[in-house]
Amino acid sequence: MPDDFLAVLKAHRRAPLKIYLGMAAGVGKTVAMLREGKRLTTEGVDVVCGIVETHGRSMTLAETQGVELVPRKTLQYRGVPLEEMDLEGVLARKPAVALVDELAHTNVGGSKNEKRWQDVEELLDAGISVMATLNIQHLESLHDIVLRETGVDVRERIPDRIVSGADEVVVVDLPPSELQERLREGKVYPAEKVEHALRRFFTSKNLAALRQLALREVANAVEQRGRREPGQPSDAQAGPRWHAVDAERVMVSMSSRPSATRGLLRHGARLAGGLNSRWFVVYVRTSSEAVERIDASSLRSLTENIRLAKELGAEVVRLEGTDVVAALADFARSKGITHAVFGRTGQSRLQERLRGSILSEFMRAVPEVDVLVVGARREEEAGLAEP
Repeated sequence: MPDDFLAVLKAHRRAPLKIYLGMAAGVGKTVAMLREGKRLTTEGVDVVCGIVETHGRSMTLAETQGVELVPRKTLQYRGVPLEEMDLEGVLARKPAVALVDELAHTNVGGSKNEKRWQDVEELLDAGISVMATLNIQHLESLHDIVLRETGVDVRERIPDRIVSGADEVVVVDLPPSELQERLREGKVYPAEKVEHALRRFFTSKNLAALRQLALREVANAVEQRGRREPGQPSDAQAGPRWHAVDAERVMVSMSSRPSATRGLLRHGARLAGGLNSRWFVVYVRTSSEAVERIDASSLRSLTENIRLAKELGAEVVRLEGTDVVAALADFARSKGITHAVFGRTGQSRLQERLRGSILSEFMRAVPEVDVLVVGARREEEAGLAEP
C-alpha cells in the first residue's frame, strides 16, 4: 500500500479514505494522523480537523497545533451539553481532507447520524477525503474473536466494509510492553485509571491477541490487493483498491429462528474475507414463516440479522419455497457457491432420523460445495466494558 497519501489524493477520481489502525488506545494513531495532516498542509493541501479526541493527553493536544480545527457542535442530551463533530460545518467548509478521530464512536442522541463512520461516509460522498483512526476490536466480524480472546464485549462496532473499502490502511504498532509502560507513565489514562486498565483490558495476553489481529487484518488487505486479475488498470484508474477474483463464493444459510446467527454471520464474513470472495446470506422463507404467521420476536431477530449481514458486506437473498434444501441447493448451483456455512442443528438424533437433516440433504444435493458447520456458541455477557 502506498505510504504517500498526497499521491493517493492526486490519483483517485473519488475521495479516498485512509485509516490508522491500532490494537488499542494509546498506541499513537491520533498523533500519526495529525502529523500526516500537517505534512499535507505544508504540501499545499487544504486540511481541517473535523474532530480529535485528546482524552486529556498533552502530547495529542500539542499535535493539534498547526491544523485548522472546525468548531464542535454542542448538543443537549438529557439536559447535559455534549460536543460532537459538526458534520454540517465540515461539509460547508469543504476542505480537501478532513481528519476524523475514532471511527467507531457513537454520536450523541439527536445527531444526524447514529455513528461517526456514517458521518465519514457523508464526507466521502461529498468529495471530501478523510483520514481516520480505529482500534481493531471495533471491527464487526471480529466481535466473537475479541470476546473469546479478551473477555471484553465491545459494544461500539463498525461494518467491515468501511475498512475493506479504505484506500489505505496503516497499522500504528507498538509492542504490548511499551504500551503498558506508557500507561504507567500516565500518557494514556489518568493515574487513577491506570491499575484498573492494566488488570482488565491492557493485560499482556489481551494486547498480544489484539496486536496479532491488527497485523493480520492489514496482511489480508495486502494479499487481497495482490490477487487482482491480470490486466487491471493501475491504482489511479482502478477505483476500489482491492478487486476480488471471483473464483470462490461463500453462502451462509440463515434461519428466521437463529440460536447464534450473529456468530454464524461473522464466521461467514471472516471466511469470505480470507478467500477475498463474494458472499451471500440466504434465507428461505416457508409458508409457516409468512409475515402474518411469524411471531414478532422471530421477525425482529430476522430483521436485525439481515441488517448485520449487510453491514458485514454480504448480499442478502430471500428465497420462497416449501423445500428448503432444494431452494438452497438450486441457489448454490446458480451462483457457483464453493463454500457453504451452516449453524449446528438443534434437532436431536431421533428428530434427524425421523425428519431428515437439512445439512445432510444439502451435502448430498451439492457434494461439490465445501460445508462448514458452526457450533452454537452462547454469547455471554462478560461484564466488562472497553476502557
